[in-house]
Amino acid sequence: MHVTSPIFTVPLFAALLGGGFWLWTPDKSRAELEAKYLAAKSDYIDVAGVFLHLRDTGSKQAPAIILIHGFGASLHTWEPWAQTLAKEYRVIRFDVPGFGLTGPDPTGDYSDQRSITLLISLMDTFGIAHATLIGNSMGGRIAWKFAAAHPERVSKLVLISPDGFASPGIEYGMKATVPVIVKLMRYTLPKAMLASNLAAAYADPASMTGKLLDRYYDLMLAPGVRDAIIARMEQSILTDPEPELRQIQAETLLLWGEKDALIPATNAADYVRVLQRSTLVRLPALGHLPQEEAPDVSLKPVIDFLAR
Repeated sequence: MHVTSPIFTVPLFAALLGGGFWLWTPDKSRAELEAKYLAAKSDYIDVAGVFLHLRDTGSKQAPAIILIHGFGASLHTWEPWAQTLAKEYRVIRFDVPGFGLTGPDPTGDYSDQRSITLLISLMDTFGIAHATLIGNSMGGRIAWKFAAAHPERVSKLVLISPDGFASPGIEYGMKATVPVIVKLMRYTLPKAMLASNLAAAYADPASMTGKLLDRYYDLMLAPGVRDAIIARMEQSILTDPEPELRQIQAETLLLWGEKDALIPATNAADYVRVLQRSTLVRLPALGHLPQEEAPDVSLKPVIDFLAR
């Protein structure tokens, strides 16, 4: 099943029309956002022409893990996991271009191939010959596409409710059409509407705390991010994933919340059928973002998998 984002749904933007166009929502200043969400100035690094916001923790001599977030998220989604994993691994996480403090890609290219190029450049910049890739949703798609294109650079693969297979009625090879109503977020984005839509990403809506909502909302308003998000949606072309998935050689863990309302756990069967070396772990009572909703519970099978 192909999912654009838990955040950008038609009801949200229909509500914007009902509320009127006068609800102007300007960008927040970079200085304000960095004061809240940037740990250190050194967390910015030039990678393939992008001023990438990342965090690199753990021993530089330890096996490397690269964490790739989903659509509308940021590197902060991995915070609890990163703290634990960094005790035994080198953990690198970054804001995918077009999101968070990284902001827009100067090239304007938000294709999967561009993401793969950036990931190769990132690994080369840090001198990482191979790494375990962990990706959620859109980040899962980037991870498995990278593993298919560059199997020699991937030690293991962890896919958390990955994007890739088309939903019923959606054709492969067709460029996405972004409704005009969705494009209104350039001008207005009520926080209450964002909250009502983001809640769908959690099995228990109470998991979306005020602090969590503030982070998603603030970083959505980072300079240029909304335009970049729309550009990424406009450039999205879903292709049949099976030929690429069959090329993946890395041992793969599929992690899926049984209460995922965005990419249902039943979709895991498509991946199990195609991937050569895969293990599926279903997470009862969790949704699309298990790393946020129940970090300890969701991380345990990952740690077990990495230790195998």
